[in-house]
Amino acid sequence: MAVAAVKEYQFAPADSMDKFHGAQLLYIGWEDHLMFCAPFAFPFPPTMRFGDIIAGVLPGVFGYHPDFAQIEWSKVEWFKSGQPWQPDVEKSLADNGLKHKDVIRFRTPGLTGIKGSFS
Repeated sequence: MAVAAVKEYQFAPADSMDKFHGAQLLYIGWEDHLMFCAPFAFPFPPTMRFGDIIAGVLPGVFGYHPDFAQIEWSKVEWFKSGQPWQPDVEKSLADNGLKHKDVIRFRTPGLTGIKGSFS
């Protein structure tokens, strides 16, 4: 059964960027590693260098997984909103085209969880 709205539904989002004091939310997930079942949300300044996320943030989030130490970052496949994407690690989030509430995921070829279990 289809449902139709009787009038346009408009409201201000409760998680708009102005609520994060100059930061923007960025969701980051690791493909083929269901130990982390959903992307994590981070409030980062748009000026933050993408490489600083790889070096300074991701180890604290994903580093306890045994595959993490084996990642060859030059071979990682990145996705932005489900589409293949290649970040420039030297550029800021804004310069990489990342906006508030964007979702990025990364796949690590050859690494598919504990003993290949995708966990």
